Amino acid sequence: MRAYKALLLSTALLAGAAPAAIAQDTGELGLEEIVVTAQRRTENLQKVAIAVTAISTDDLVNAGVTDTIGLTKLVPALVVQPGGGSNTGFYLRGVGTLGPNSFSENAIAFNYGGVYIGRPTAPIGALFDLARVEVLKGPQGTLYGRNATGGAINVLPNRPDLSHTSGEVGVEIGNYNLRKGNAVINTPVSETLALRIAGQVLDRDGYLSDGYDDEKGEAARASLLWEPNDRMSLLVMGDYFHQGGKGVGGVLVPGSLSPTAPAVKDRIGGSEAASIAELRLRFPGLINPGLVVPPQKDGFNDNTFWGVSATLDYTFDAGTLTVLPAYRDSRPDFRFYSVGFQGDMKETSKQSSLEVRFASAEDSAFRYVLGGFLFRDKVDALNSFFQGGLSTTTFMPHQDTTSKAVFGQGTYDLTPEFRLVGGIRYTHENKEQSTPVRQSSVSNPNPPFLTATGDENFESVTWKGGVEFDAGPQSLLYANVATGFKAGGFYPAVGKNSFDPEKLTAYTIGSKNRFLGNRLQLNAEAFWWDYKDQQIGYIGPVEVSPGVYGQASVTANVGQARMYGMEVEAQFLATQNDEIGINLQYMDSKYKSFVYTAISAGGTPLPSGCAVTPNTSLPVAAPARLFTVDCSGKSAVNAPKWSLNLSYSHTFELSADHDLVFGARSRIESGRFLSIDYRPEQHQGGYMSSDVWLTLEAPAQGWSVTGYVNNLTDKDVYSTSVSRPILNVVYNGLRPPRTYGLRGSVSF
Repeated sequence: MRAYKALLLSTALLAGAAPAAIAQDTGELGLEEIVVTAQRRTENLQKVAIAVTAISTDDLVNAGVTDTIGLTKLVPALVVQPGGGSNTGFYLRGVGTLGPNSFSENAIAFNYGGVYIGRPTAPIGALFDLARVEVLKGPQGTLYGRNATGGAINVLPNRPDLSHTSGEVGVEIGNYNLRKGNAVINTPVSETLALRIAGQVLDRDGYLSDGYDDEKGEAARASLLWEPNDRMSLLVMGDYFHQGGKGVGGVLVPGSLSPTAPAVKDRIGGSEAASIAELRLRFPGLINPGLVVPPQKDGFNDNTFWGVSATLDYTFDAGTLTVLPAYRDSRPDFRFYSVGFQGDMKETSKQSSLEVRFASAEDSAFRYVLGGFLFRDKVDALNSFFQGGLSTTTFMPHQDTTSKAVFGQGTYDLTPEFRLVGGIRYTHENKEQSTPVRQSSVSNPNPPFLTATGDENFESVTWKGGVEFDAGPQSLLYANVATGFKAGGFYPAVGKNSFDPEKLTAYTIGSKNRFLGNRLQLNAEAFWWDYKDQQIGYIGPVEVSPGVYGQASVTANVGQARMYGMEVEAQFLATQNDEIGINLQYMDSKYKSFVYTAISAGGTPLPSGCAVTPNTSLPVAAPARLFTVDCSGKSAVNAPKWSLNLSYSHTFELSADHDLVFGARSRIESGRFLSIDYRPEQHQGGYMSSDVWLTLEAPAQGWSVTGYVNNLTDKDVYSTSVSRPILNVVYNGLRPPRTYGLRGSVSF
């Protein structure tokens, strides 16, 4: 039995399932009852009537996940797409946005320690010393509000423990000169006060030949918990992260306009001579005189993020009041070339928020959560995109966002087995901008800045309604309809420069079950999503001065889409030493209408997998021309039809004190497009990527040593894709190659 408990602590299982555990009340073999807070109250995961994937710390460690981008390999429904520098885009079941500038926001709400993080540059450096990560699939407009169109990601750090002093120290080394260290210390200061301090340092060389795709960072978190009695709890948390290194890179992909570019499998970075030589060969009149400048080697990250929050919980007889004030300061400063040209972003974001909730007691036929939310974000930035002598676009965003919301969600027991669920949220949001913008070139090197202004108000009512039925002691059936929205906003232009909110309505039927004496967990969900007014970011026509249009980053509302499919998640405890996990998602996505306006600097039709026709609606100066791009009928971006995660673990009991744990995991995907251009170079074909690990551990003595190989077959998988403006060649990002290493930890 001791060896079985060791298995629980050391093995990464199916993503979405926590480690198996002995049923503590009976001593019998069974799966652990997992507790989550996805619906703003403490609940058994199997009793939560939404699709939630709960990822344990062991899952993250064994998968080699150190940042949010790595979550892709653990959740079939999720694709995390890196942008330039620290920009990150989240896609859940095909719903998402990749932020191209300092106005951008994600369509998947990211919450850290219960605090909503508004900036796409900020959700990095948080994945250490965690209780779990929760991934909520589907719109969460009622309880989470703005920018939860497709779902939410909750990162929940470990809380201080009042009961005893404990700690852990871990080190890891691997190929690409990986060096990683982490440490945790938890100490009770008194019977009612405890302190927990955790930190992590990471340094790794780049996966690309020019040094890009490296990882360098230092992170720390301190938490202080005060529990003066059994009714009150106050948690104060502060965190810090600095990101360095060269940052995200890209490779020039062989294609119709760059047929002899270096092979992708060689991971030749875009700033290498072999890659630049292909550009000189194909575009000598642009590259050689410097009218278009290829990627360089001077990219960097110098990004600093910190935040403080307090969570006050007070339990009354009628329920629990939660008050959560927070402040976050994000200062990204980076230069990137992953899009094929130079981008510089320097930004200061000062975010403050306050959430107040009251969750009723559980001993009533009617249970509810009521709350209010106030959010303020002030962004001051300098964005510069340098194409070469032909074009440099510079803008200095100054934007204030204020969002206010009230919400409520309740559950009513019609019978002990049958329940009704309903919720509603009202959100009012104001955005103001004052943004100097200009576009310069060798022929006009120093034009004056013109100021883009705007003051927009957005209102939204989101709601949820559904039913729940306990078909058995461990079988739940549910059906619901839920809505979500992402707020509108601005992009840099002196004329039209705003876009509207996007909205999603989701219809869901699901079931959660335990069988075979609590050893088999089988969950399934079928869904149909209607997606309207999706916001996309791309390089398009912007008015840089009255009547003069240039090429810059645009955000626009385009068309309608529908997604339908099914997800099945199974976890089987075959023996006390063997566990099998399966997580399968099938999804069919289609744009019913998807039309936008693009600009070609040279006037030639844009290469695209969509229908492209001339557009004369705006007065663009020759040789530039506008084109209408119609992608109606295409599948959603980052939405593979099939996604499958498989996992297996086995424990060999070597002695009374030592175990050897073998684990393996595979992710299998069908093909998907990574960009709205839908070009062949931007299509990731079907693939399988596998990880294996072997852990020797002595749980009673508090140590373990693990050897691992990730991406065992060294599969090349695209992470992102961009058509470089003017040249129209394609630069793609890549997920990690084969990596291997050794890690060890000692705990006390």
